Amino acid sequence: MRQYFQMSQFVRDNVYFRQQDVLEALQDFCDDFFDLCVADPPYGASTTKKWSYGDKEKIPGFGGKWKIAGEMWDLLLQNDSFTSTFAWLKELRRVVKPTGSIWIHSTYHNSGFVNVCCQLLGLEIINEVVWYKRNAFPNLSGRRLTASHETILWVHKGKKRAYRFNYEETKTYFSESDLLKKPGKQMRTVWDIPNNKSKDEALFGLHPTQKPIQLTERILTVAGIQNGKLLVPFVGSGTELIAGLQYGMDVFGFEIKTEYFELATKRLEHFIQHSPKKLFNNE
Repeated sequence: MRQYFQMSQFVRDNVYFRQQDVLEALQDFCDDFFDLCVADPPYGASTTKKWSYGDKEKIPGFGGKWKIAGEMWDLLLQNDSFTSTFAWLKELRRVVKPTGSIWIHSTYHNSGFVNVCCQLLGLEIINEVVWYKRNAFPNLSGRRLTASHETILWVHKGKKRAYRFNYEETKTYFSESDLLKKPGKQMRTVWDIPNNKSKDEALFGLHPTQKPIQLTERILTVAGIQNGKLLVPFVGSGTELIAGLQYGMDVFGFEIKTEYFELATKRLEHFIQHSPKKLFNNE
């Protein structure tokens, strides 16, 4: 069994996890390499790498009084959130297969940037999923409504809409915790998933924006492919990597912060140690 751990990476037959900026890391991968990507970017600037686009390309569909500098709107050129979102989405578009898709978590902090960048890059939005958090934390200030949802954009780059959609699996999907989804019925774009973490999910600590593993399991039900390659560009606590392993995918992830790299590594080690051997190749 091949296994080794260094300070900056954890690699096993089905796991390739490195402490590295995603824009630098993806330069090592060829075009159309991954079958699926689940991106849960930080709210705000998402990368430490400075990215240059040049000034020759134009954005199709924008003309007249719009002044384009490279691939950016002049009005947003100095906005780090916009430029970083555009940069990592451009790389995801390159490395994900036309038969694959990308799922992007967002809130009102960054959902507008994500939507606009997808359209500028030619990433077609298949669906906007609303994750309804029935047990959301109450608003304590009494100055605004209680935030009870987040959004997930499901997008693809293929012109022929060849992306994978596990339609029959979505119809038969059932969870007792979801009061909206009925077995045998089509899955809708509102997912009722409590924001609870199990004992195993919190065993080594929590990430401030950690998603419940049920959420990623639902994404994989919709678009996962067993023995395929899953990319997680912003690993955080490692939830998406573990869900991918459970589904039977090879997982590739990157995380730049040492604290969360170590947290995710501990979770991966614990999961692998306590999981059936059939999950892993060459055993």
